[in-house]
Amino acid sequence: MKKAVKIVLSLTLALSTLFAFAGCGKNSTASDKTNNDAADKTITIGASVTPHAEILKEAAKVLKKEGYTLNIKEYNDYVLPNTATESGELDANYFQHTPYLENFNKENNTHLVSIAKVHYEPFGIYAGKTSSLKDLKDGATVAVPNDTTNEARALLLLQDNGLITLKDGAGLNATAVDITKNPKNLKFKEIEAAQLVRSIKDVDVAVINGNYAIEGGLKVSDALAAESAQSTAAQTYANILVVKEGNENTPKIEALKKALLSDEVRKYINDTYAGAVVPIF
Repeated sequence: MKKAVKIVLSLTLALSTLFAFAGCGKNSTASDKTNNDAADKTITIGASVTPHAEILKEAAKVLKKEGYTLNIKEYNDYVLPNTATESGELDANYFQHTPYLENFNKENNTHLVSIAKVHYEPFGIYAGKTSSLKDLKDGATVAVPNDTTNEARALLLLQDNGLITLKDGAGLNATAVDITKNPKNLKFKEIEAAQLVRSIKDVDVAVINGNYAIEGGLKVSDALAAESAQSTAAQTYANILVVKEGNENTPKIEALKKALLSDEVRKYINDTYAGAVVPIF
């Protein structure tokens, strides 16, 4: 009799343990589903601090209304955001322009694609010794960046304002040797882009990158001329939203793109940066 009782007790204990484990398994599955749902509603994006992360914080407000959480990771370099997007650590990034992306893909065998142009930071012509373009005298000195990409943008802006003419096809590879007409006999002083603001007092005018102008206390609204959104340079060097190829049409990437190109973000950019950052959508 005692033996039968022991058998019954043992069976009862075994069944209780089995149900306990089954219960734990059920709870674990429910927890996993909750975590997966949260992950599907969380978008992780890499960005430069200014202005990209700032703009994304505004986009995050739009995404929140759609049930998404935007996790912004800030970077101070131009390599890690791309490698992290390629590996899947990031869902997207926002810090670069198309020429840089294309070169990065080529050199690193990555598979990253642009899905939207968001903004550009316009080059401007700023007054030094001469206060207006029409007052530039024969032989006036113009400071331009000394690196190929930025010098080409500077020369294109000078051409757009009728000061020089460049050789056909020079485009975004133009240098001073590609100038075919220079009616004012302007003299060009090539200076490191970051040093142009400091050098402005020594030249008649200087053509300066938007970010360096702002850092140097200049306002784009005070520039004698600036790149338009329709210019070749603005369209080419617009800062873009980037994802890994194959992820372009996932629901959360589509939501991110829609938020970043929203009226709310456009208004934020225009109200915040006073022309130093210009929406291109």
